[in-house]
Amino acid sequence: MSAPNRNYDPVEVTTLSADAVERATSEALAAISAAATLEELKEARLAHAGDKAPLSLARAEIGALPPQARADAGRRVGAAIAQVRDALTARQEQLERERDEQVLITERVDVTLPYDRLPAGARHPVSMLADKLSDVFVAMGYEVAEGPEVEAEWYNFDALNFLPDHPAREMQDTLFVAAPEDAPPGTRSGLVMRTHTSPVQIRSLLTRPLPLYVVSPGKVYRNEALDATHLPVFYQIECLAVDEGLTMADLRGAIQAFVDALFGTGLRTRLRPDYFPFTEPSADVSMECHVCRTESTKPGADPCRVCRSQGWIEIAGCGMVNPRVLVACGIDPDRYSGFAFGLGIERSLMLANGINEIRDTYDGDVRFSRAFGMEI
Repeated sequence: MSAPNRNYDPVEVTTLSADAVERATSEALAAISAAATLEELKEARLAHAGDKAPLSLARAEIGALPPQARADAGRRVGAAIAQVRDALTARQEQLERERDEQVLITERVDVTLPYDRLPAGARHPVSMLADKLSDVFVAMGYEVAEGPEVEAEWYNFDALNFLPDHPAREMQDTLFVAAPEDAPPGTRSGLVMRTHTSPVQIRSLLTRPLPLYVVSPGKVYRNEALDATHLPVFYQIECLAVDEGLTMADLRGAIQAFVDALFGTGLRTRLRPDYFPFTEPSADVSMECHVCRTESTKPGADPCRVCRSQGWIEIAGCGMVNPRVLVACGIDPDRYSGFAFGLGIERSLMLANGINEIRDTYDGDVRFSRAFGMEI
């Protein structure tokens, strides 16, 4: 920048001429007006309002004018800079407003669109029923017990009074994982996929103090052909109570509570003699048909598909815990007695809801699960 002229000689500064200032102002206003985006406006600001812009350089040269010429040049340049600044501010506001309007258009959410275009999922009815049955016994003071699905033969068979030649221990009924000679070091028992949840009861008897009241839902495995009423992998729930003075009357009461919770109150139950290695005496549990209430057995009545017009439905096996099982777990059978019963959860679901095909429970069709509602 040139130094002030103190000799009052005429000094011609071309950047301060009226034509130059007007031309720089016009170029700046044209560039600002032509900026279509905020990024282009930023470039125009640097070019026409930055430190090296023509108007900025003109303002720096005012000091080189004679004193009598500075005021006029200062007003002329100051007015031009203010005009450019105002144009930048106005264009900035306009472009930001257009940007915001565009965002509202491109990112707009149409709240009138259907909200359920993706169907809602649902918990599996088998899981819901297992939780419901467990809750029934938890409310009665029972504890929920769990155990491994790959189980030692001793827990799955020997401790439950299955003799070595019992048919259930054959390969056509049980899925074997390892033979005794292939079992982990330190064990003399083979490994199987558990065929029932009764091993959980054995583990509970060995690890929990008496008296003992447990319910054990879980997955079991059997070497069975898949058909309308059988699955090779299914769920069971078993109940075990061991205490002083328990009798068949206590067992009957627990079974009735279970039936009332699953099918509603007012249905009769009956026990008929049966055989299970781990209970003695043993019985199968039947309940009055919850659909026909035995009316289908009367002459001239309409047939009932659920009970096949027999009036009763077999739902579970039960009995008093065999003393040999108590001895195997180190419990004095002369002091303690117990009862147990168990059933398949899928079959209970079929009975309660009139399902004829057990494979429907595992086809993976969400429409099947949604029909049972959504429970937490």
